[in-house]
Formats: sequence, structure tokens, C-alpha cells
Amino acid sequence: MRSLVLSVGHKPPSWIEQACTHYASRLPKDWQIQWRELRAEPRANHASAEQCKEREAQRIQASLQASPALLVALDERGSKLTSSEFAAQCQRWHEQGDEPAFVIGSADGLHASIRDQAKLILQLSAMTLPHGLVKVLIAEQLFRAWSILQQHPYHRA
Repeated sequence: MRSLVLSVGHKPPSWIEQACTHYASRLPKDWQIQWRELRAEPRANHASAEQCKEREAQRIQASLQASPALLVALDERGSKLTSSEFAAQCQRWHEQGDEPAFVIGSADGLHASIRDQAKLILQLSAMTLPHGLVKVLIAEQLFRAWSILQQHPYHRA
């Protein structure tokens, strides 16, 4: 199951990239993660947060048009899944040939249109998390999902 992690924001610190690479490199080739960054909309000319999110949503949609991805919005209001439930969801995606695109919004979050289009809205935590940590968490959870499905000793539940 290939996946895409698309984040709206600024270039993350090197330690974030190292952590993401650490988990992604442990996955087999058929579970590869593609990373895509979109810059956050600047708050110029007194633009509201809603206006910025709307422009970011347009860029997210344009970026996803090139690939047949299944949209998964990462949002604090989303569904809570255990690691085992997430692994089972990944297995279903894999069996159906779906390629999930995990979308991380800007500091202001995701526009409602992105959440409305999402096949799944997923909560990684009830707390608000910085973008970099969300990227690391989704990379780790994808590796954990693979390890659960393969009965690899990484996951000890």
C-alpha cells in the first residue's frame, strides 16, 4: 500500500525529516510513503484564517488531482482508531488497491471542503499537534500498521 503524506506549512527542521525517513525506510517497497509539502498561505492583505484555508484547499485539491489517492484528513475532530484498527484499515486499503493521501492542514487547520471530501477524517490525538510531529506520528503508525499485519515484533500489544 503506497501512501502520500501531504502537509501544508513550512519546511520542517532536519530532525523531523530524519525521524520520518527512519520509519519510512523500514517499510517494504510496496508500502512506500511519498512526501509532499505545500507552502502555507501567507496572511497578507488582512486575509482571514478562513480565506487562507480556502486558498490552501484549492492548492491541496490541485495537488491531489494528479494521483488517484483516497483522501484522509488528519484533524483533531476525526475518528479515533487504535493502532490495530488503523492496521486493519490499511489492510482494507491495500486489498482494494487504494492509495491513501494523508493531508495535514496549515496552522489554521483544514478547510471544511477538504474535510467534506475526505473518505476518512482521522484524529491522531485530541491535542493540537505541530505539523512536524504529525508527520512523524503518521510515519510511525504506518510502520506500526505494517508490523501488526506482518506479526513483526515491533508492535507489542
